Amino acid sequence: MVAERTSARFPKLPRSAGHYESFYLKACHPTEPLALWVRYTVHKPPGAEPTGSLWCTLFTRDGPRAVKQTFDVVGAPGGGYIVMGASIFTPASARGSAEGEGRSASWDLAFDGAAEPFRHQPRDWMYRAPLPRTKLLSPHPDVRFSGSAEVGGQHVDLRGWRGMVGHNWGAEHAERWIWMHGAGFSENEDAWIDAALGRIKVGPFTTPWIANAVLSMDGLRHRLGGPANVRTTEVRESPEGCEFVLAGEGVTVQGRAGASRERFVGWVYADPDGSQHHTVNCSISDMELAISRPGEPSVSLRVEGGAAYELGMREHDHGMTIEPFSDG
Repeated sequence: MVAERTSARFPKLPRSAGHYESFYLKACHPTEPLALWVRYTVHKPPGAEPTGSLWCTLFTRDGPRAVKQTFDVVGAPGGGYIVMGASIFTPASARGSAEGEGRSASWDLAFDGAAEPFRHQPRDWMYRAPLPRTKLLSPHPDVRFSGSAEVGGQHVDLRGWRGMVGHNWGAEHAERWIWMHGAGFSENEDAWIDAALGRIKVGPFTTPWIANAVLSMDGLRHRLGGPANVRTTEVRESPEGCEFVLAGEGVTVQGRAGASRERFVGWVYADPDGSQHHTVNCSISDMELAISRPGEPSVSLRVEGGAAYELGMREHDHGMTIEPFSDG
């Protein structure tokens, strides 16, 4: 088990600060289009006390089953990441339950993996500076799960499921973002990719896509994107998926990820200033990667139903179904 290298930021903030924060997990069945996505979040407008929410989605071939519950009190336990009532997320487990809109979910999970944490921001000072306003870290980018969950009356045993655990926080979400994670590729079972791409609003301007990603393959990590590679980053996105080109030192990854509309869940994400994004996520997406390295044969990787694709956006005319849960 990798030593814990992250902790909740919200308990140390002054009351005047605005803040959001989330600890989340994604777990995929090894052979079927079936996945669990769980998120523990903090929402704190300036001058207010933080509140917490539990989000849970079971993705199935017939569509998602989703529930969310909000709590007035949220804390950071010693040795753990975040706690709301009896629901707790730690560096080795996640246990909890949520009820809302006549729906319910519960989960009792453990996870383990030897992969070192991945710090999406390529420089330490970026985690201390005002910009970027969103900070990302994957404390456990490649893990195996055990335990079980029940969502909407469907029981699932997660023994041997592959996935990840992530953590993000900040003063506001990016103006637009994409998050992707893929593992369990048929050509290379040990390979995985973790990618966060964002367009950031700076005054009246919005930046091009900036990617911060890592590809792990054959025991080596290849950092992709970063500010130095903005000009080589290519993204064509829609709510259903995206095509992308991400470059790193001595490697280029061209790929696509996505799924059909009925397999996505849609949520409202609130910023501390009261603005909102619509966010769509499918954690049983397909993913294809074509990996090029100078002087070496190209490598193709594919996984069906074992990847996550998420798009956060300002527009509301995307045609995707949004769950009936408010945020903020």
